[in-house]
Amino acid sequence: MTIIFQVLLVLFAAAPICSASPKSKEKVSYQERKRIEREKAIKFENLKAAGQDDVSMTKEAAELRSYELRKKKKKGLFRRKEASLAQVLFPGVSPEEYSDNEPIPAFVELVDSEKTQLPFQYYDLPTCEEPHDAIQRRFRQRKNLGSRLMGYKLRMSPYSFPTKVDKGCTPLCVVEIGGKKLRWLRKLVDRQYRVHLTLDQLPLLMRSRELNYAVRGYPVGFKAPPTFTGLQEDEFYLYNHIKFTITYREEPNEFEGVRIIGFDAHPVSIDYMKDGGMKSMTQDTNLEAAGKTDGFSGCKADSSPINDPESYL
Repeated sequence: MTIIFQVLLVLFAAAPICSASPKSKEKVSYQERKRIEREKAIKFENLKAAGQDDVSMTKEAAELRSYELRKKKKKGLFRRKEASLAQVLFPGVSPEEYSDNEPIPAFVELVDSEKTQLPFQYYDLPTCEEPHDAIQRRFRQRKNLGSRLMGYKLRMSPYSFPTKVDKGCTPLCVVEIGGKKLRWLRKLVDRQYRVHLTLDQLPLLMRSRELNYAVRGYPVGFKAPPTFTGLQEDEFYLYNHIKFTITYREEPNEFEGVRIIGFDAHPVSIDYMKDGGMKSMTQDTNLEAAGKTDGFSGCKADSSPINDPESYL
């Protein structure tokens, strides 16, 4: 079985996020605070009734997330001091600014599942080769306390993300699997293992605006029941194409460059074929670096593959 791993990168500039600027402290009466809280509650209830989700990277969704988070904080006997949403979600983390075309490294984490307590390293999977040590030393990332206590080594992903550069469908490598490795992959899919990455210390998310949910990581693959395939047994499919969407923020009056505020993925399972065969392709061949990205049917620079039952891998 031959797997072709590919990537599609889309960048979105986010709407400016309104942050509360420090003002001179004025005494507000209890009645005034209650009135402001009632107005906010009515405003956000109307937003919900209008179908506004809280997982999109829009200004309204960000305000709704902030309101819901602060509402949860206020429950209980003791209340903490008011803080911004960034201070609540990422305490002690200072934002990084990136200039145009500057490479942003993505790091891989453990591949895990909620159904079992046994995690695996990302590069245990049949995937593209790990970047060379010289590249990893150049983009070394600081470990947090949890990583140090667990003895976990941060490793770079095989994906490249230049700042403010859109990428079309780009083949990365070709991997052939079979035998024990293929049976092991079926077990990973059956046990719902997920792949986790981070970009600028932000976790990779799968979002659905229609279903109003966001979940960390993307699954290794999926299992289709006989009612879907018409076969006698379950059919297993692998995700080999990842559409990445990176959301960034620009505020020339506040800082130089861009700040990353979102890292999303949409996995696709698609069976690609290389025109003229794959005899010269090996797992350690980085197709993007070697300039061998042409000739793959269904993967063009201006195309965006979709999940189609006729072309599942």
